[in-house]
Amino acid sequence: MGGMRMATLAETEGDAQAQVGAAQPYPPERQGWYAVGILALTTTFATLDQSILGLLIQQIIDDFSLTDTQASLLLGPAFAFVYALVGIPLSPLIDRWVRTRLLVIGVTVWSLATAACGLAMNFVQLLLMRMLVGAGEAVNSPSAYSILSDYFPREKLPKAVYGMQVGAVAGNGLALLLGGAMIYIIGSIGTPTLPFVGELRPWQTVLLAVGLPGLLIALLLTTLKEPPRRTFKAQVSQVPVLGAIRYMGLHLAVFGPLFIGLALGALDAGGRAWAAPFFQRTYGWEASTYGIVAGVVAIIAMLGGLLTGVKWVDYLQARGLVDAPFRVIVYTRALNIPFAIAMPLMPTGELAMACFAAYFVLVGMTGPMLNAVLLIVTPNQIRGQVMALYLFIFIVIGQGLAPVITGATTDYLFTSPEDLRWSILLLHAIFLPAALLVTLIGWKPYREEVERLAAEEAADGR
Repeated sequence: MGGMRMATLAETEGDAQAQVGAAQPYPPERQGWYAVGILALTTTFATLDQSILGLLIQQIIDDFSLTDTQASLLLGPAFAFVYALVGIPLSPLIDRWVRTRLLVIGVTVWSLATAACGLAMNFVQLLLMRMLVGAGEAVNSPSAYSILSDYFPREKLPKAVYGMQVGAVAGNGLALLLGGAMIYIIGSIGTPTLPFVGELRPWQTVLLAVGLPGLLIALLLTTLKEPPRRTFKAQVSQVPVLGAIRYMGLHLAVFGPLFIGLALGALDAGGRAWAAPFFQRTYGWEASTYGIVAGVVAIIAMLGGLLTGVKWVDYLQARGLVDAPFRVIVYTRALNIPFAIAMPLMPTGELAMACFAAYFVLVGMTGPMLNAVLLIVTPNQIRGQVMALYLFIFIVIGQGLAPVITGATTDYLFTSPEDLRWSILLLHAIFLPAALLVTLIGWKPYREEVERLAAEEAADGR
């Protein structure tokens, strides 16, 4: 009964917000950009807590005597599958309840879980805590994107998404830069000793240090205002999740290529998850060296990509191209292929890092637009659910399945840990061209759908 009352309350609050939002202009722009800043900071810590394990994984492999396949379970499924298991059932709540409250709860859970990873004394304990990190982060991105779509009109949404994605760039960069610096410092001064736990390993100290500050972000999120929900005309079933799937099925030409292209591109993410071990095994880099160098490169390159991407979209929109965000996806995916394939073939770590830098620039342009184009064509009534399903694909395949495929390919196809480079190369060569081809199929249907929505808004005088 309590669950039914909760659902009823959430539905009532969401319906009331939608009615108010339909009758009001968008919130003041300063409120919107304040939300972008807060959500970017939240995304920074979410990405930091997701990504930090990739830098530390070789130490964990050594300490717990793990195979690459076991390690890939920590890098991927422990986080990703629980993220999906929790995220999909909670997605209707995002479309009906107060999203800022969900964010506060989620940040608190994943921050404490990341810190608890630093207290794990064996593989099973670490696996369980990573699962809890995934559970906490399940509501973050769908809620954040849904909030942004109610703060900004369609033509300004790509820029807002780019702004929020600065947090993802910062999180990825800090995971490498801060993690690498901390490994170096801990190696110089030693690790602390805690009551009932004993002396911590270096990687445990890093996880504790990056997890606990997230509680301050949870407090900061309480200052974020919940925007009124806005809708556009759409016949959408109210059945949770299934209604969203049915709507996408009726518009398969638009949504199908977006989801399939994301799935194929996400399979390439296994190479990123194994980047630190790749540089250690192939070029003899220390984890601290890789972390500091890759952190600086990632921050500079991806921020450059974000800035270039938003300027590119603005330029294309100024020329009257309603499909500007989609064009950027197509162009950057095409440009990314040669750099991704060349990276594991480079004779030196420096040249491989140069290819990695080009890769980061292009990912910085592509990633935000993948989310923006989906928000643009999705009705508010199901936006949280559709984003949860979309991120389900990225998380489960990109962070869950792709690292396992990479690790298992190294273990069972090439058989030697030193052959990790060939596993990465194989995934790049197969999945990136396939993702580009599917994306091209969806280009025209997306443009036609945006034109249809714009015509409807013009007819309604909005």
